[in-house]
Amino acid sequence: MQYSLAHHPVRVSTDHRSPITMNPLRTLCLMACLVAASMANSNTGSSSRHRSNSLSNIDQPSNWVNPREIEELPSLKQVNLRQLQEMSLEEGATLLDKLYHLSQFNNVFKPEYTPTPSQIKGFIVGERGQKVEFNLNNLVQTVKRQPNFGDDEVTIFIQGLPQSSSQVRKATSKLVRAYQQRYNLQPYPSQQSTSEEQQKSSSEEQQQQGRKQNQEQDDTKTGDLIVINLGDAIEDFEQYATLNVERLGQQIGNCLVELTNAVNVPQEIIHLIGQGPAAHVAGVAGRQFTRQTGHKLRRITGLDPSKIYGKPEEKLSGLARGDADFVDAIHTSAYGMGTPERLANVDFYPNGPSTGVPGADNVVEASMRATRYFAESVRPGNERNFPAVAACSYKEYKQNNGYGKRTYMGIATDYDVQGDYMLQVNSKSPFGRSTPAQTQTGYHAVHEAWRPSAQGQRQGLRQ
Repeated sequence: MQYSLAHHPVRVSTDHRSPITMNPLRTLCLMACLVAASMANSNTGSSSRHRSNSLSNIDQPSNWVNPREIEELPSLKQVNLRQLQEMSLEEGATLLDKLYHLSQFNNVFKPEYTPTPSQIKGFIVGERGQKVEFNLNNLVQTVKRQPNFGDDEVTIFIQGLPQSSSQVRKATSKLVRAYQQRYNLQPYPSQQSTSEEQQKSSSEEQQQQGRKQNQEQDDTKTGDLIVINLGDAIEDFEQYATLNVERLGQQIGNCLVELTNAVNVPQEIIHLIGQGPAAHVAGVAGRQFTRQTGHKLRRITGLDPSKIYGKPEEKLSGLARGDADFVDAIHTSAYGMGTPERLANVDFYPNGPSTGVPGADNVVEASMRATRYFAESVRPGNERNFPAVAACSYKEYKQNNGYGKRTYMGIATDYDVQGDYMLQVNSKSPFGRSTPAQTQTGYHAVHEAWRPSAQGQRQGLRQ
């Protein structure tokens, strides 16, 4: 597939069988925008957009791509996770950035891919740690057969990327095992693991074995975990970029309605977690649940919510504050696979908004760090491993030496916090710095409009 802006009419296609024709007049306007954008790029430098630790330059024209770059872009089917993992962090982020900005021109990527419920598989973690498998179309029937389901917390994790990637598979496995420990769905690894498995265990798992507070605080903790493997139904980047999050979210939202009606699971105990593009699916599912029932889910968490390439025309889509009683998001690849946009009641930016986080060598690994961080916080005794401070930029966070209004990123986030929060993380596991943090009381930082720069203010005075 070629993305051409040089001839009239211009055809930009995500499917060779159904090319999309752009109006010549619109194309001329688009060309003018691209020329202006490329001139801005020549002054600012193309790489600076990924290294910024501020949210003040989101979607500025200087971040757009020029016509020559569009011509050189690979087709969507030529892009895959393995390729992105083999690229450096900056190379992968630059490619995704160009594809994303291309997708914003005339809505050239349509949200046309919707896997059927029978294609979306998943599993429930049973009381003995076993996997009880299901397809999305028989999820509720499978839940009905589980004894004591919904007596305590119910966590539903929607995986967003295919587990053909070892980094996705590892992050997902860490989260599942963390909830198994939290909900006492399996014996602790120190009693059951083979020597080979113990050698493969990461340091955050080894740290928790034998911790006294596990027995003191969490032996009576119970809950149920459902994993929906949406990511395994995504075969290539074309399906990723054209995923219909609205339709998928409505399907899952309807399942949640049936779950509360047929299995008597109260919505107050449901925590919905979405990874990457599935964060937006989770948001839509929460809205669909509210439309059908008049009630909101307890919590929705977005783990590095992705950019939305194929947006429905004239309609807001994806994760947003208000989709549940409390919505939180962790951004670990804001200028890579993720988005820097503020989406939740509270948005966390480890080491500030950037292409990645310390220790991540590519955009896939960077995106999966959000899942790894959350998994670490889920493990008993680690709930307060990630103290975060309210700040509008990483520079502000550093200038204040980490002092300010505080909360914890992860499972223990307070439900009354709002705004943007920054924190520092380690490059290797354990990722949390475990520094003491004080519970935030009284006034909380909120999402405020960005203050114009001094240069911008001076320019405004001249006009």
